[in-house]
Amino acid sequence: MKIISWNIDSLNAALTGTSARAELSRAVINTIIEHDPEVIALQETKLPSSGPTKKHLEILKDKFPDYEIVWNSSVEPARKGYAGTMFLYKNNLRPVVTYPKIGAPGTMDCEGRIITLEFDEFYLTQVYTPNAGEGLNRLEDRQIWDMKYADYLEKLDKEKYVIAVGDFNVAHKEIDLAHPDSNRNSAGFTDEEREGFTNLLNRGFTDTFRYIHGDVTGVYTWWAQRARTSKINNSGWRIDYCLVSDRIADKVGKSEMIDSGPRQDHTPILVEINLEL
Repeated sequence: MKIISWNIDSLNAALTGTSARAELSRAVINTIIEHDPEVIALQETKLPSSGPTKKHLEILKDKFPDYEIVWNSSVEPARKGYAGTMFLYKNNLRPVVTYPKIGAPGTMDCEGRIITLEFDEFYLTQVYTPNAGEGLNRLEDRQIWDMKYADYLEKLDKEKYVIAVGDFNVAHKEIDLAHPDSNRNSAGFTDEEREGFTNLLNRGFTDTFRYIHGDVTGVYTWWAQRARTSKINNSGWRIDYCLVSDRIADKVGKSEMIDSGPRQDHTPILVEINLEL
């Protein structure tokens, strides 16, 4: 089974935008299509509470004619057009789709951050983890989220194998970002967030990229848009992951990044795992 996960940073912009960045985003979409994955997970769709528009669905159906589409959007009292997730999966698949709430603080459970697909033998779930925010103003809530999310995955893992993909918004170790010393206590690289991710792994999960590639350095999934040369200089962070239940780590054949060309922000991750759908 081949899975691709990507923080798209606005589905509307990627599908209908006219900017140079929108063109770069569409090039990434075309690359994803060429890989022909069974499942595509998208984060930060930024759709309205009603979900994709008729125009969005027409474009998606044209580009992905063999896929079913499900989504989870931010709804009141959360911000409009914020966060959000979407799955596209091959239409021969028949997963049970759920939109979990994990008891997260504030409006986090209303921000469309998790979708789970249940198959006969395993769960495939995606997440868009909340950012700790400007000035770490959301760090305490983020710590609670991390615990609640770890509880949720552990519960799933007691029932079936788990595959969890998405934007986890944390660089776990110093080798997961280009400049750890200058980014200590920045959102995504605080001790608290790193400990939260360690706790998640200790619940029985494997970081598939590290499982396959060991302590390789210089391989990232995100480059800041605000710094024009961040990608040219490879000043990146690895904050997008595929985690699997420890007991199926040996079934992972590939876990890598897809080249998104000159486009900054997130690049897609690709995972191949030997599980029967």
